[in-house]
Amino acid sequence: MLLFQATLAADSTQVAADELMKQAIADADGLDKLSLITQQLIDFGIRAGERILIAVVVFIVGRFLISLLNKFVARLMEKRKVDISIKTFVRSLVNILLTILLIISVVGALGVETTSFAALLASAGVAVGMALSGNLQNFAGGLIVLLFKPYKVGDLIESQNVIGTVREIQIFHTILTTADNKVIYVPNGAMSSGVVTNYSNQTTRRVEWIVGIDYGEDYEKVERIVSDILTADKRILADPAPFVALHALSDSSVNVVARVWVKSEDYWGVYFDINKTIYETFNEKGIDFPFPQLTVHKGN
Repeated sequence: MLLFQATLAADSTQVAADELMKQAIADADGLDKLSLITQQLIDFGIRAGERILIAVVVFIVGRFLISLLNKFVARLMEKRKVDISIKTFVRSLVNILLTILLIISVVGALGVETTSFAALLASAGVAVGMALSGNLQNFAGGLIVLLFKPYKVGDLIESQNVIGTVREIQIFHTILTTADNKVIYVPNGAMSSGVVTNYSNQTTRRVEWIVGIDYGEDYEKVERIVSDILTADKRILADPAPFVALHALSDSSVNVVARVWVKSEDYWGVYFDINKTIYETFNEKGIDFPFPQLTVHKGN
């Protein structure tokens, strides 16, 4: 406050000095007038340089303080064991708000009236808010996600035709990392209003295989072999018990379905391993896999 008052006093003094200089230039003639104009330009350059130097100092100090405050907020949330999803959101929000305050401070240090600038910023904010209504929707969507928690950082989810692991929940976007290491930014508005499938929310998942065999194969034998394969894998849960049944009589195959329950983290390992084991075991036992075929009956 004292610095602000001192700046106002200095500005008032400078305005008075400028008025006197203008009067002196008006009264002078010839070389005296040129000398006074040159002196005025030099004074203006010095004042502009001072303001730019002050603005640079304000910016550097402000960035340092913002860094300290961000670290303080991070340590505070870490100490209170705040959920990591909320951490990323709050840190992003705090950083943006502090950066806006820094910009206003730098503009004020340059000599622009902050009250006028604030009024201009408010007027522009209305227009920008209308233009960026989608981003406001994304901000509200981020709050909804944090409030109702359909997913959290570390969950494997599917939404907007994208499957990935949640890396961060920011104020406008949720950042996903896909299995092939792509980073995808999904708007929070879509995440809060669209369909989200969370694969990590439950501790167990059901795995299903549909295996085709030739017509004429012994179904009882196939059922017994598949059941033995499932029982031998210790990752498959005994409760609910594995299920094997004749699924459908297709055009070129008899389809057998097998369903088991596993821990969520074992899903893909069990799926791929059982695929391989079924293929190898069927070949060993002489059970033929079908292939598309067409039987043509010759007419009389």
